[in-house]
Amino acid sequence: MLTIALPKGRIAEDTLAIFASLFGTDFAFSGRELIMEREGFRFLNVRNQDVPTYVEHGAADLGVVGLDVITEKEPDVVDLLDMRLGQCSVAIGIPETEQLDWSRPDIKVATKMVNIAKNYFAQKAVGVEVLKLYGSIELAPLVGLADAIVDIVETGTTMRENGLKVAEKIMDSSAHLIANKQSFYAKKAEILDLYSKLSEAVKESE
Repeated sequence: MLTIALPKGRIAEDTLAIFASLFGTDFAFSGRELIMEREGFRFLNVRNQDVPTYVEHGAADLGVVGLDVITEKEPDVVDLLDMRLGQCSVAIGIPETEQLDWSRPDIKVATKMVNIAKNYFAQKAVGVEVLKLYGSIELAPLVGLADAIVDIVETGTTMRENGLKVAEKIMDSSAHLIANKQSFYAKKAEILDLYSKLSEAVKESE
């Protein structure tokens, strides 16, 4: 049996919809259910940020998680497939009346994606102070906690509603299928069979 960690929310629902179409049966977590078994698969319903940890440490053979999370956490896993789900960007947001001044020596950036932010600004040889926040990141520039934010952007609506604008895009992201390294060898035939089916489904949906 393959164990697959899925992030709670829309990506999990979209992933399970693909499985439903592939296997012709219902795949859905009911209520607060955290583990579901169907058609020789065990699905785990976990937080988005935790998916790579479950996979890297072997609690799950496979996982579906955003490229932004993979880039931030740098887990030691096999990146198998871009699922083309949950497409979004990681971007820098600033107050709409301001411009991003790269020459300033004291830029403060609020984000939950500390490594992505630090690496991006380091590539530009810009010194920044990165403040880690866990939610309501858009609030930081509005109350003077930070000059800018680094956050996920889908449509940009949340930023606009909070008086912010996208100053620069850092990377595109979508959900990827990842595998535990040991599982990839121990269960290679099962994993590659599933990979093949999912890959075909992704191509057909484009």
